[in-house]
Amino acid sequence: MTDVSIIQQPKLRNLDVRPILQQGRPYLLLRDPLQVTEKPMLLPQPLASALAFCNGECTVDEIADQYKRHHGFPLEMAYFCKMIATLDETYLLDNERSAEAHYRALMAYRGAPSRPPFLAGQSYPATPQGLEAYFNGYLADVIPQNRTSVSQPMGRGLLSPHIDYQRGGAVYAQVWQRAAETARNVDLVIMFGTDHYGTDLFTLTRQHYATPYGILPTPLSIVDALASEIGDEAAYAGELRHKGEHSLELVATWLHHMRGGRPCELVPILVGGFHSFMHDNISPEDHPHIQSILRILYSHMQNKNVLVVASGDMAHVGPAFGGEPLSSAERKKLRKHDDALLSAMKQGNSVGFFKSICAVEDRNNVCGVSPIYLTMRLLEMNGGQIRGEQHGYDVCPADEQGSSVVTISGVLFS
Repeated sequence: MTDVSIIQQPKLRNLDVRPILQQGRPYLLLRDPLQVTEKPMLLPQPLASALAFCNGECTVDEIADQYKRHHGFPLEMAYFCKMIATLDETYLLDNERSAEAHYRALMAYRGAPSRPPFLAGQSYPATPQGLEAYFNGYLADVIPQNRTSVSQPMGRGLLSPHIDYQRGGAVYAQVWQRAAETARNVDLVIMFGTDHYGTDLFTLTRQHYATPYGILPTPLSIVDALASEIGDEAAYAGELRHKGEHSLELVATWLHHMRGGRPCELVPILVGGFHSFMHDNISPEDHPHIQSILRILYSHMQNKNVLVVASGDMAHVGPAFGGEPLSSAERKKLRKHDDALLSAMKQGNSVGFFKSICAVEDRNNVCGVSPIYLTMRLLEMNGGQIRGEQHGYDVCPADEQGSSVVTISGVLFS
């Protein structure tokens, strides 16, 4: 076990930290977004509160002093030291040991033939036959008018959910069925996916994305052009987040299914939040870095059949996301705000979409803001005015009490 005495000032890495109940007792669940370690760590709530002082500025003794001043009772040092040792051994502390482990994990990721489907066999079937039957079950339930209407527009882009299939399968099926003809005929797919754990504006990878159907090859010339604009260090700093991030995987798998398992080129881009723009009252359309990235993508779309995909869910509200339990009145307000966002998408109004988010300071935690905005802006560059056609809407439970929800929808842009 790690000798805690050699850890002068413990600093926690950027982790996914979630409160959970285990046998009626509160705990914190710590998970590593970079998957340097795949083992989650469970900490009792009273002890876990000491993590707030693990900021790299305090010694173990100083943390104990601050803990006592804050809580009014002493920290159990034996358990705390054991916790610090375990955090170090599982590479959850920000130090030289975890940096070396990160490098080894990154080299292993880059050395693999492709980015493997991380959730295959967990969230969906891992075999082509099983996955085909699974998706076709959802598609069979799509209402007839969505399957057989006389006018099937050739979409240029779409918004797809990225929630798990168990909760969102019906909405996935509605929008992807409507986009079936487009998906079958594209040469290139540009996919913007929510980066749930990163703050970088754009995070790239040169790895091909795999699904149970095979490989969706990444066009390296496009990725390299984007990286040249962003800068290699910034573009790939969080590359390992691609390894376990579901937002691209779950949508790319639907794409591959709608193509009958045939490959097409896919540019997988993880995008961070736009909160800095909201706080500084700056429009993303005025940000030169964003415009440069969109221009590069636009230049590679010429003379190709291209589909631009926003992988994003909508609202995340309730205690599961740090809010109050939803009342019936709050649910009505939520639907009204979702309708305003969907109206802006249907009108092809990217500016109006972002203003609707800013108007409520994103209090509904819409995790698809940046993918949706970037998709709409890129489509506007590649053909002027766009229109959106909504397909599906659902309110998905996010806790056992039914007091937290995630809302989702699908939109086909043409």
